[in-house]
Amino acid sequence: MTKVTTSSLGELKRKGERIVALTAYDAPTARLLDEAGVDVALVGDSVANVKLGYANTIPVTVDEMLHHVKAVRRGLERALLVADMPYLSYELDAREALRHAGRLVKEGGAEAVKVEGGLEVAPVVKELLRINVPVMGHLGLTPQAVNKLGGFKVQGRRPQDAEKIVTDARILEGAGVFAIVLECVPEDLAREVTRKLSVPTIGIGAGAGCDGQILVVDDLLGMGQGPTPKFVKRYADLRPQMLDAIKRWSGDVRTAAFPGPEQTYGTKPPAAREPRERRP
Repeated sequence: MTKVTTSSLGELKRKGERIVALTAYDAPTARLLDEAGVDVALVGDSVANVKLGYANTIPVTVDEMLHHVKAVRRGLERALLVADMPYLSYELDAREALRHAGRLVKEGGAEAVKVEGGLEVAPVVKELLRINVPVMGHLGLTPQAVNKLGGFKVQGRRPQDAEKIVTDARILEGAGVFAIVLECVPEDLAREVTRKLSVPTIGIGAGAGCDGQILVVDDLLGMGQGPTPKFVKRYADLRPQMLDAIKRWSGDVRTAAFPGPEQTYGTKPPAAREPRERRP
């Protein structure tokens, strides 16, 4: 099993090989990602709404992120472990950003962190690299800025907005990021950014022109409620199956069909098996 690193992601881009990334929030899912050969496991701040019940990603804290990073670390061996830095953990003060990122790496076992934004976060990227924390960038629809953006909308459709995304991507590359997530931008813009950068781009709602793709694992598995974003393709529909199983178990409990003899311990231990005759 060859360990995925920030450098090996760059090598995949140079070879023209696609990068596969998924979110993970717990150890069992992390093990599945490794078994499937996924390259990047992102402990996204999407844990806020996917697992913790918040309306969006803004409320999640560093301590909550750290809890899930530790869990994923315990289940992961091959994939590169990247941790999102949550809202207000890196924007206000460089020293605070270093402390929070340091906790995600030192205590949580993350191998890199991800920050949202372009020009405005470039100084933080450089500071994080100074203490040897690799950084992944994130442009386009940045969920931590959902209130400023006026909702979850495609970004970069206007020429001036597209130009800013291209400029910010170059700035992040110059600051030293090892990859950039492009979220909810037009396919031609994502393709242009990908062509102009030497570092990999990883798309989510950005078309097929990026160097790789990422999805929220719960979306891929059909475990969420409500409408599915346009860019999601469900490869399973687990929520109805889980709901059906829980309902059937509940019915068995109410009718005393569970537990049955197979799930019940008797007062006497089962009879020991006779040893098999050994033949020379």
